[in-house]
Amino acid sequence: MLKLLNNWYTRHFSNPQVAILALLLLLGLSVIVFAGKILAPLLAAVIIAYLLDGAVHLLRRCKLPRFAAILLVFSLFVLLLLLVLVILAPLMFKQATQFALEIPGMIASGQSVLVTLPEKYPTLISEQAIVELHNSLRNELTQLSRHVLSFSLSSVFNLIAFVVYLVVVPLLVFFFLKDKDMVLAWFGSFLPSDRELVMQVWREVNAKIAGYVRGKFLEILIVWAASFIAFVAFDLRYSMLLSFLVGVSVLIPYVGAAVVTLPVAIVAYFQWGFNADFAYVMIAYGIIQFLDGNVLVPLLFAEMVNLHPAAIITAVLFFGSIWGILGVFFAIPLATLINAVINAWPRPIRAVS
Repeated sequence: MLKLLNNWYTRHFSNPQVAILALLLLLGLSVIVFAGKILAPLLAAVIIAYLLDGAVHLLRRCKLPRFAAILLVFSLFVLLLLLVLVILAPLMFKQATQFALEIPGMIASGQSVLVTLPEKYPTLISEQAIVELHNSLRNELTQLSRHVLSFSLSSVFNLIAFVVYLVVVPLLVFFFLKDKDMVLAWFGSFLPSDRELVMQVWREVNAKIAGYVRGKFLEILIVWAASFIAFVAFDLRYSMLLSFLVGVSVLIPYVGAAVVTLPVAIVAYFQWGFNADFAYVMIAYGIIQFLDGNVLVPLLFAEMVNLHPAAIITAVLFFGSIWGILGVFFAIPLATLINAVINAWPRPIRAVS
């Protein structure tokens, strides 16, 4: 057994470049797992600066000086952040509060409908099943109330942390953009000069992940805007909140669209019932999802991320279970990183018999 392990280690890690790559991956994983919460503002600033750097490069191609391009991109970022905080966030919070207040009434109406089902369909649904479902819904509502209460008690500390992040993160983003070359040179000084394998992985990951994340952000905005316009046109309640959920749902391929269909259908049903307006909203929602999956995604991403759908779903489930919504968002970039490492990892040369 020891001999097999020794042979495996010698075969894969005898190359110094492989050992360096493995050490960097292990170090990065350790930092994220053990210090991710502490370094959350720093990691968020790095990610935002990484995304904004693409816009800086674009302006540089237009012959704009680098510092002027950084100031312009950073100013637009701050302006967008202020618009979100001043306009969008209060509106969505108001609609979320109104929706939460109406949940008990929706549940009561749903229960009254469930009670009549055994009479209408006695061969399909029994009264015992309805009673069990009623008890289950009541227990879930009780637990939801406890979660809301605990959230409200801790909201003060969350608000203080949010204010601190709101000041610290933009400052870090600006300095990372301004001193990008200095920061990269500082990190590079810790690496050996013979690091071709690491640079090979970085070039592949950088080319794919940068385009993917920027494309995904653009996809969210387009789907969000299209859904908002459609919902407002049909006068659907909570249009901003629901359209935001539809936009964010594109983060979870193949699953997000199915999950967010439920709140859209529930709100439409309790607003109109099963009538023509309900059908029009659901048809418009289905058209948006169809165009997103068959037109927008191929247009934005093409062959940017060459991963099998099963690998994408597995990555979403795995990283989402570890890091929550951040894990869901970065599931495909992380899967792309793993795929790039596997592709670049040297294979042992088999002797030809």
